[in-house]
Amino acid sequence: MTVEDTARSNWAQLMGAGGAQDREPGETVEAGLDAPAGLTAVAGRGHITLDWPPVDRAIGYAVHRADSPDGPFTVVDHGGGDVLAVPHGPYADTTVEAGRTYWYAVAALETVTAIGPLSRPVRVEASGGDAQVTVTVDALGDDGPLHHVWRPMVGAEHLSHALSTDRTGGREIGADVREALRRVHDELGVESVRAHAILGDDLGVYREVDGEPVHDFSGIDRVFTTVLALGLTPVVELGFMPRDLARDPERTVFAYRGIISPPKDWDRWAALIRALTTHLLERYDCHDWAFEVWNEPNLSVFWSGTPAEYWQLYEVTARAIKDVDPRIRVGGPATAAVGWIDDQVRADAPVDFLSTHVYGTVPLDLRPLAGGRPLLWTEWGVTATHGNPINDTVFAATFLLRGMRSAAGRVDALAPWVASDHFEELGRPQRLLHGGFGLLSVGNLAKPKFWALSLAQRLGDTQLPVTATGDGADSLVETWAARRDDGTVGVLVWNGTLDHSKVGGDSGLDRQVTLQVAGLAGPATLRQWRVDADHGDLRSRWQQIGGDADWPDDEQWRALAAADRLDEASPPQTLQPGQEISLALPNPGIVLLELQPQG
Repeated sequence: MTVEDTARSNWAQLMGAGGAQDREPGETVEAGLDAPAGLTAVAGRGHITLDWPPVDRAIGYAVHRADSPDGPFTVVDHGGGDVLAVPHGPYADTTVEAGRTYWYAVAALETVTAIGPLSRPVRVEASGGDAQVTVTVDALGDDGPLHHVWRPMVGAEHLSHALSTDRTGGREIGADVREALRRVHDELGVESVRAHAILGDDLGVYREVDGEPVHDFSGIDRVFTTVLALGLTPVVELGFMPRDLARDPERTVFAYRGIISPPKDWDRWAALIRALTTHLLERYDCHDWAFEVWNEPNLSVFWSGTPAEYWQLYEVTARAIKDVDPRIRVGGPATAAVGWIDDQVRADAPVDFLSTHVYGTVPLDLRPLAGGRPLLWTEWGVTATHGNPINDTVFAATFLLRGMRSAAGRVDALAPWVASDHFEELGRPQRLLHGGFGLLSVGNLAKPKFWALSLAQRLGDTQLPVTATGDGADSLVETWAARRDDGTVGVLVWNGTLDHSKVGGDSGLDRQVTLQVAGLAGPATLRQWRVDADHGDLRSRWQQIGGDADWPDDEQWRALAAADRLDEASPPQTLQPGQEISLALPNPGIVLLELQPQG
C-alpha cells in the first residue's frame, strides 16, 4: 500500500468507523483537488506551526505526521473528535515531544469523505523558540465592518424547558433558562435561538382522535411568545416526530424521549407542516424566520429511517413550507460532523441555507459547496461529550474565540451549543460545575466562554488591520482588533490551542506579547480585562469559597452571584503615542485592551 493509500484509508476509518458518519458513510474517495504546495513547518517553544497556501475548492485540510518521509502518515489527533481537520493554516501541533524529529504532510478535503493527495513532506525538529510574539495594530486602518458572527444564533435545550417550574440545584428551571436567554441577548447581542423538540409531545402539537388528525399550536405559542418577549427570534427546528404520527413511536432519544421515527403518513406530515407554517405566519409574521428540517439525521441515534427517507422528509417539508409562503427560508441537513452537505445542495426541493454541526475543531469552509447559499452552523462547541469538564474551562473560552475569528466573513451564523447548563438530554445536572455545555451555569453564573464572547462584543464595528509575528503568532496567539465610532480602539488577544491534552495549561506555551499601536494621535487611556485562571474563571471562584458540595448553599449562591462580573484586570493608565505594551499571556488566556483617546 502506498503512502497515499495508507493516508486515505486512515481518513476513511476516522470518518466512518463508529463516528458521526454512521448513516451510510460511504467509502472515502480521492478528491479532485491538488496537493497543497509550499507547506512550511516552524518549530517553536512547545509546538510546531504548520502553514500552507490554500487549495482551490478545498473546504478544509487534514494535517498528517510521520516519523519518516516514507510514513506511515496519520492525522494529527488533537483530541477534539468529530472531524480532525481545520479550514486553513496556520495550525499549531502542540502534541509534539521536544527533541524529536517529525515529518509533516497536509491533504485538502473536497468534502469530509473526499480527501486529496498529501503534500510533499517537510522535516522539522521539535525544539527552539523564544516565546515572544509582537502584535501590531493600525489604529487608523479600516478592514471593513467587523463580523459579529456569534450574534445571529445560540443553541438551547428543547425550548419548552423555558416554561418548566421544576427545580434543579434549588433553581427554578424555566426562570433560569429565560434569564440565560435574556443575558445572551442583552449582553452578547444574540438575535435568535435554536432548540430541539418543538414538535415534541410535551407541547401537544399533534394527536389523532377517532383516526383523524388534530393540530394544537397553543403550546408552541407559549414557547415562541416567551422567546420573542426576550428579544430573540426562534429558529424553527422541525422535530421530533409526534407520537401519533410516528411509524415507530418507540424509537426515541434523550431522557425526554424525543421520537426519531419517520412519519407513518407523509401526507399527514405535510399537512402538519403547512398548518404550523400558516399559523406562525398569521400570528408572528414569520416570513423572515429560518426553518431547519430535523437534527443530525446522519446519526442513527437521531433518525431511525434510511438516508433516502430523510431526503423524502426534507423534500416534503420544504415544499409544504413554500406552499404557504415562498419567502420563508428552509434548509438543512443539520448534520453532525459536516455530513451530507453535498447531498443537500442536490435535494429536489428548495434549499435556502445549509446547516451543519461540528465539535472540537474550527468550522470548515463550506463556501465551495454552498453555491452562494448562507451557511449556518447551528451547533458548535469544544466537545460533543456530555459532562466533559473541558466545557467549564478557560481552554474552552480560547477555543470559542479561535472559531469565531476564523468563521467571521465566511459563515453567516456560528451558534455555541448552548446558552444554559439547564439541559436534560441525558438527565438533569447533578452539580454546579458538571461539564455542562452552557455559556452560563445553573444559576446563570458566567463561565469563561461567556466572558470571552462578552469581550468580543466590546470590540468596535470597524475592523482594524493587525499583524502578529514571532513564536506561535497566528497559530497559538491570535488577535482581533476594531475601532468604535468615538475612536476607541479595542485589541483582543488570546493564547490557545486545539489540543485537548493542554486543557489545564502548559507553561511551555505561555507567551510574552508586545503590542504596538500605530496611528494614535495623542495620549490614550488604556484599560485591560482578562480571562484566565485568575480572572473570570468560575471554577476557581467556586473553589475559593469552599465549593466541595454538589450545589452552593444560600450564602454561597449569594457570594457567587455578587462576584459574577469581569472586573478590569489592572487600573487604567495613560499610553503615549509610540509606547509599547508588554503582556504576559498564559496558555490558555485572553486579554482585551481598550485605548480611548484623551481629549
